[in-house]
Amino acid sequence: MTKTILATTTALATLWSAAAYAEKWDMPMAYAASNYHSEVGAAFASCVTEATGGDIEIVTHPSGSLFPGDQIKRAVQTGQAPIGERLLSAHQNENALFGFDSIPFLATSFDQHAKLFEAAKPALEELLASQGLTYLYSVPWPPQGLYFNKPVESVADMEGVKFRSYNNATARLAELTGMLPVQIEAAEISQAFATGVAESMISSGATGYDRKVWESLTHFYEVDAWIPRNTVFVNTAVWEGVSDDNKKIIQDCADKAAVEGEKRAKDYTQFTLDELAKNGMEVGPPSEQLAAELREIGQTMTEEWLEGAGETGQKIVETYKNSN
Repeated sequence: MTKTILATTTALATLWSAAAYAEKWDMPMAYAASNYHSEVGAAFASCVTEATGGDIEIVTHPSGSLFPGDQIKRAVQTGQAPIGERLLSAHQNENALFGFDSIPFLATSFDQHAKLFEAAKPALEELLASQGLTYLYSVPWPPQGLYFNKPVESVADMEGVKFRSYNNATARLAELTGMLPVQIEAAEISQAFATGVAESMISSGATGYDRKVWESLTHFYEVDAWIPRNTVFVNTAVWEGVSDDNKKIIQDCADKAAVEGEKRAKDYTQFTLDELAKNGMEVGPPSEQLAAELREIGQTMTEEWLEGAGETGQKIVETYKNSN
C-alpha cells in the first residue's frame, strides 16, 4: 500500500511539474481564419504544440479577435501577447525599413520579391531585435491590385475617391492620385465598403475574395504594384526563456510555415482572381494610360522611400538589383 501511495504521489508530482512548466502562447492575427496566412499560422501553432509535447501550446486568434491589427505588434513588444503576426509595412512610420516590401513596381513577381526579401531580411531582423522582437517567419501576399466601385481609365478618374489605406505607402498613393485615404484594418473592410466609408483599395485578390468585396465593388485592376508580407515574431524576453531544444523545434516549424505560406500565396493568386470574376467583378490589366501614370507615381514614391530609409535602404535596393 505504501508503494502504491508513493507511486501515485510521484505520478501526480510529475504531472504537476509538467503543467507548471507548460506555457500557453496566445497568438493574435489580423486576418480571417479562412485566409491562408491564418491557416498557415494555425498549422505552425499545431506543429509547435505537438513537437514540444505540449511544453509550449500556441493558440491562434484570427480576425483581430484578441488585438486589432494595428495593436498586435505593440502587444507583443509589451508582453501582452508572447507571439503575433503583423503586416510590418503598416509600421513604416516607425522606421522606413518596415516598408521595404511596399516600394511600388520594384519587385512585382514572386521570384523578384524573394530576392528583395533576402536582401532586406538581415536588416529587418536587426530592426525587430532592437525593438525586443525575435523574427520567426514571414509569408508573402499575392501581388497588389486596385479595387474600385466604377471603371477607372486614368489617375484623373480617381479624384476624390475614398481609398482604404493600411500603411504609409497606400496613404501616399492616395495623396498622389487625388484620392482620400481612410485608415481601415482588414477585419473592417466589408463593413467599410458596404457603408460607403471606403470606395476603393489596393490589395491582393486574396483579401478581396476573403471579404467578398464584389458585394460593393465592381472592378479589379491587376497593376501588380508590390508584394507585401506578413511576419510572425515573438517577444525576445519570452524567447530567451525557451529551452534550446524547444527553440529548435519552433524554428523548424517556422521554416516549414514559410515554405508552405509562399506556396499557398502562389497557388491562391490565380484562384482568387478567378473567384472575383465569377462573382461579377471586371478583372483585368489597367489601361496603358493608367499603367504609365501609376509608374510615374511609383518612381516618386521609390525616391521618397530611399530618402527615408537612408544607407541601409540604399544597400537593400542595390543588393536586390545586383541579384537580378
